[in-house]
Amino acid sequence: MNISLDPTHEQFVISKIESGKYANADEVIAAALQLLEEQEQHILWLNDTRQKIAIGLEEIERGDVLDTEVVINQLKDKLLQKREAQT
Repeated sequence: MNISLDPTHEQFVISKIESGKYANADEVIAAALQLLEEQEQHILWLNDTRQKIAIGLEEIERGDVLDTEVVINQLKDKLLQKREAQT
């Protein structure tokens, strides 16, 4: 596959190669594509988190909440069970 870059992007790729961090243009493009994929995954995670927060806020408004001490004790119990299972 051949790609064409505008002069600004081409100069950016050249500068990355000249910095010694990348051996060639393929490595620069591969790193850029990896970052693009990571960004897309982060956006999906962010949207999912925002949706979960909205659901949580709706639950709070309805009064559908748990007592903090109960939750902390449940988490401590789970942690203790995992530690005991590992020994």
